[in-house]
Amino acid sequence: MTSPDRPTPAQHALVPVPDFGPSRSNDDYTLRPVTDPGDRVVEFDFPGVEVGTAEYAEGPTGATVVHVPAGARMSIDARGGAIGLTYGGDDYAHAICLAGGSLYGLGAAPGVAAELLRRKENNAGWEHLQCVAGAIIYDFGARDNAVYPDAALGRAALLAARPGRFPVGRRGAGAAASVGKVDHARCEFAGQGAAFRRIGDVKILAATVVNAVGVVVDRDGTVVRGNYDAATGTRRLPQLDYADAFASGAPTTVPGNTTISVVVTNVRLGDRELAYFGRQVHGSMHRGIQPFHTNLDGDTLFTLTTDEVDLPKNPARTGADSLTSVALGSVAAEVMWDAILSSVR
Repeated sequence: MTSPDRPTPAQHALVPVPDFGPSRSNDDYTLRPVTDPGDRVVEFDFPGVEVGTAEYAEGPTGATVVHVPAGARMSIDARGGAIGLTYGGDDYAHAICLAGGSLYGLGAAPGVAAELLRRKENNAGWEHLQCVAGAIIYDFGARDNAVYPDAALGRAALLAARPGRFPVGRRGAGAAASVGKVDHARCEFAGQGAAFRRIGDVKILAATVVNAVGVVVDRDGTVVRGNYDAATGTRRLPQLDYADAFASGAPTTVPGNTTISVVVTNVRLGDRELAYFGRQVHGSMHRGIQPFHTNLDGDTLFTLTTDEVDLPKNPARTGADSLTSVALGSVAAEVMWDAILSSVR
């Protein structure tokens, strides 16, 4: 099914003021998943990793699935004062399901699990169990209904998963993501982004659904999405608005924010190193999203490794594994910044 027309990145995509209900939800529509990836796709060369998206255009809202059929060790880092609920375990996964719909969107992940069980011919033996983890964003503030990703949509996203391509922009879980929420009148649509880098045998795939209080910032400090003033046609860093507000009264901020992300590498890391690698990448995202990890943000990063490559170590240096994760994290941080930018371009 073809997806509906949406604003191009060049257009100012201001979010309409929400009406939280009573409103229409899943039972009020004949919902059909949209699995067209669109024309904005980031290509990646990472055998053993597949990505699929599906949306309900009536929302719009959607789900994004990162599928690693062979499974991958995983670490989860969650920050901010409004962390979205997560689904599944915390140390191993065959698939990550990112979805809109706030806590109701957690229903998409069981659909992914059900499809994986079907592919195993319903073999429920311990060694055949398929592990699915997931997280959600609060995207009801960007639309006038309560449509949410369900099991059927999660299954559709997995069925649409393909190697080598990652749909970006207002696709999948990013269909109604928004940023720059100092004031709702200046909030803009964002989306999901991805980036890939290969250095020798090392591979890094980063992806994020940007739904933040903060704005998206380029490497030169330019605000590229969010906090858009229609009267002047300009965007600026929220800290400037907050400074002005403190001088004249209490500042305002719109609640309902969650940025959820995934980074996959093929580098073999110990459990501790994997966790710190993920924390380093997650912490680095404040450069591309300002502010980030606030009291009104709930941010989760899933870090996965397929354990395929051992990096050379210097036996004369202590903590060689930790040094490897620092170097890898430094590179991956730049890949994640590229992913953040691709969500709005």
